[in-house]
Amino acid sequence: MRKETFIFTLLFSAICVATTGCKDAPGKPTVISEATRPDQIIDFPTLYKQNCAACHGEQGKAGAAVSLANPVYLIISGVDNIQRVTAAGVPGTLMPPFSRASGGMLTDRQIQILAHGIVDTWGHPGVLGGSMPPSYTSTSPGDLVHGQQAFINFCARCHGSDGAGVNARKEGQIGSIIDPSYLALVSDQSLRTAILAGFPDQHMPDWRSDLTGTGARPMTDQEITDVVAWIAAHRTATPGQPYQQHS
Repeated sequence: MRKETFIFTLLFSAICVATTGCKDAPGKPTVISEATRPDQIIDFPTLYKQNCAACHGEQGKAGAAVSLANPVYLIISGVDNIQRVTAAGVPGTLMPPFSRASGGMLTDRQIQILAHGIVDTWGHPGVLGGSMPPSYTSTSPGDLVHGQQAFINFCARCHGSDGAGVNARKEGQIGSIIDPSYLALVSDQSLRTAILAGFPDQHMPDWRSDLTGTGARPMTDQEITDVVAWIAAHRTATPGQPYQQHS
C-alpha cells in the first residue's frame, strides 16, 4: 500500500469516528453511573433487608428478635410506636437506634417508610376479631405476689410454676424464663410485648389464650403488668456469674 493511501485511510477512519461517535468503538471505557447514596434508598424491601432482617428475619419472623410478621403485635404496637422504637432504639437491649438524631444512619423519611412498610406488609386489621387489647405499655405498678399467682395460672404449663422451664434439658422444650442472662438482654417492655403478642411461630399464644384449660379467659392488663414485674424481679446485678464476686 502506498504511503499516501495509508494516510488517507487513517484520516477517513478518524472522520467516521468523529461524525458517528464512538459508542460502539472497541476499547471504549464503560461509563459507570453514580451509586445510590444510602440516604437515597426509599424502597421498603431494601431498607428492611439492610437494617432489620438480620435480627427480625428475612420475612419478618424466625429471627432472634420479636416477630414483625405477627399481626397481633403490629395492631397492639401501632405504626407510631414502631416508628419511635426504630428511631430511638431500646436502651439496655440489643435494639439500636437507627435515626441520625440518635446516632444511627437513617433519615426520618426512611424510618417512616420502614414503619409503614412493616405494618402494610404484615398487618391484618381484623386479627383481633373485635377484642380490646391491653395497652402496649404498662399504665400501673406491678405486684409481685399477684404476678407470681398469675404466672402460675397462665404460664406454668409451658414455663413451669417457678419459671425455670418444663423438661428444659430435652431438645425442643422450653427453657427458663427467669434466667438472669436472658433477663439481662430483654427489657420489661420486651417481656410485656411477648405476653401481649405471643410468638406464633414458636407456638406461644398471645394474651387471649389461657393454656391451663380451666376457666379459659384472656389475661387482664393488670395481670400482664404483675407477671412482668415478677419475672423482672429475677434480674441480678451480675448476670452470667454463678458466684457472688468479692473485691
